Order: sequence, then structure tokens, then C-alpha cells
Amino acid sequence: MNRLLNWFSQIVSITLFNVRSLPQRIGSSLTAVLGIAGVVAVLVGVLSIAQGILRTMERSVSPDNVVVLRSGATYEMMSGLSGDDARFISEGPGLARDESGPLASPELFVVINLPMRSTGSDANVPLRGVSLIAPDLRSGFRIVEGRMFEPGLNELIVGVGSQREIVGLEVGSTITVAQEEWPIVGAFEAGGGLAESEIWVDAAVLQPAYRRGNSYQVVYAKLKSPDSFQEYKDALTSDPRLNVKPVLEADYYEEQSALLYNLITGLGTLIAVIMSLGAMFGALNTMYTAISSRSREIATLRALGFHASPVVISVLMESLFLALVGGIIGALAAWLVFDGYRAATLNFSSFSQVAFAFDVSPSLLIRGIVFAMVIGLIGGLFPAIRAARQPVATALREL
Repeated sequence: MNRLLNWFSQIVSITLFNVRSLPQRIGSSLTAVLGIAGVVAVLVGVLSIAQGILRTMERSVSPDNVVVLRSGATYEMMSGLSGDDARFISEGPGLARDESGPLASPELFVVINLPMRSTGSDANVPLRGVSLIAPDLRSGFRIVEGRMFEPGLNELIVGVGSQREIVGLEVGSTITVAQEEWPIVGAFEAGGGLAESEIWVDAAVLQPAYRRGNSYQVVYAKLKSPDSFQEYKDALTSDPRLNVKPVLEADYYEEQSALLYNLITGLGTLIAVIMSLGAMFGALNTMYTAISSRSREIATLRALGFHASPVVISVLMESLFLALVGGIIGALAAWLVFDGYRAATLNFSSFSQVAFAFDVSPSLLIRGIVFAMVIGLIGGLFPAIRAARQPVATALREL
């Protein structure tokens, strides 16, 4: 027991000595800290893009909503439904109803080109033809400026996300759709969900404008409860008049977000790993410099009876301390700069812009700090081993 306590006391003594000597090596220590901070800031910043997109998708989901596509289609752009298909889908069992009938909205999805505020270049903006039931199927939908479009008229309402990112979507202005001028009469929120990146119009007006006839691409519907999904799905898939694929809205948006989330996460991690190599070499250089400048002190401690393992651990603790400071600085910088920052990117499932806000979550901050500690551990390991292995007699001759 006494031997173990002595071992711990040696680690504490040497570690405190190392930390107290940091001001004497402020230049090299700051280089390591700032290098690690930069890596963490980039890692957290890039991953917050993926987290923000995922959060936008999650806010689009209602647990009792169902999305119906043509069988074999994965996304709306790949789907196609006739007017009769949409009517049969809307009459399926298990759907919620109000005084006007089933809560089902047959919808049409097209993409138009409009200039972005940030670059001035054209972006693919989703234009959705909806029914008047559509607002009841989007969580948190509310008109925040102007009014709802009138059925049968070439009037548009725009999501606040598209309004922020795209030029010329102010209420009262007009945009060109299908070679005609269409007025914007309102702006809406949808609980921070994907719908806020879209422009809405009456589907019955959009169909002739794009020569779609009596056709749609998707039906959004609300179930009486999530438990009604299987009944509804079985009824539609067994109906010989239909060739469709009902999917819970949560599953639909999870599949949509997977490609983009994995792509951004993979690229962000790759960039951070490449940058971490530079930070790791910085940490190695810092710790080798520290060992070189304190070789006589370490040799003296060894001659006084200090064991090699406390020397190794103390050097690692110093490296981890510098990495922790760098990780905290980088994480805080990423949180201050990126959290809540609004941007837009391409949704590969619909080939249109999706507006989102960077989301620097606590889990991302912890991940960034852990990544910094890994850099510090690797950066301090080899100098620590060198410190423990250097011959005591050789170092003492330098006294």
C-alpha cells in the first residue's frame, strides 16, 4: 500500500512541476494549444452542418404522418401518381378526418432556378403544389406575414428559410414561374422543418403550368394514430387499383437525410484527421522540446529514486493538459461562431436547396474535446517514453 501511495505521489509531484514550468515554454506550448484548437474548431464546425441538417429533417416529422409514393420510388422526384391514385390513397382506412374530409394532401414537386443572396448564382428552389390540407400536416405551420394563397390563383407563399437564402422572395414581390409572373402573398414558418425551404402554390394551378395534367408525385396524410399505419399500408398495398409504397414520415425523412449526413460527416472527419496530423507533430515538437530542456531535472529525479513510470505518466499528463486547453478553446470558438448560423446546401435526394441552421450540440463539443485529447495522448506518448529511457548518468554529466 505504501509503495502504491509513493508511486502516486511521485506522479503528482512531477506533473505539478511540469505544469509550473509551462510559462518558461510559453511559445511552444501556445503553438500546440492553438494547433489543436484549430483542429477541434474545424471538426465541430463541419459536423454541426450535418447535425443542423439532421435537426431540420427531424423537425419536419410528425409521428402520425404517412408519405405515399409510387412503388419503387425512393424520393418525390422519382414518384408519379395519377389523380385517381391520389383519390384512392386519400380514402384509405385509418386516416384522420375533419369536417372537410380525410386529412390527406396530394402534392406536386418541381424545381425552379432563383438567385442566392450569398453568391448571386442560381440555386434549385423547391416549388410545391399543395392542397389547403397541407398546413395541417406540417408541424408548427403558421403564416407570419401576408396571407395564405387563394385556391385557383397563381399566388405563392414562401417559407422563411427560402426567404432568407434566396433573392426576391419578399411578400409583395413577384417571381417568374413557367414564363409567367406569380405574386408572393405570404410567408410561413413550419417549426424549423424542411417545408421552410420551399415555395407553396395551389397544386391545381401548378399542374397546368407545367403540363402535368391530373397527376401528382406524393400524398401526405395524417393517421388517426401511429398504430393505424399497418392497417392503412395493408389496405393500399393490397388494392389492385394501386401500385404504391406507404412510408411513415419519420422513416421517409431519415432515409432522405442519411446520404447528406453521412457525406458531410465523412468529409468533415477526413479534413479533421488530416489537420490533426499537423497538430500532432506540433504536440510532439512541444513535448520533445520540454523533455530536452528538462533532461537534467528528470535525471536528478531518477537519481533520487523516482521511478520511470511516473515520469512517463507525468509527461503524458502535461500533453493531455495542453490538449484539453486547446480542445476547450476550439470547442468554444466553434460554438460562438457556428451555432445557429443559417445557411443552405443541396439536398441530393431532391436536387434542391435546403435551408438549415448549424447546430453545435453538447455531444459535438464533447466529441471535439475527446478528439483533442487523443491528439494530445499520441503527441505525448513518444516524448514520454524517451524521457523515461534516457540514461541517468549521461544526463547528470550535463549538470
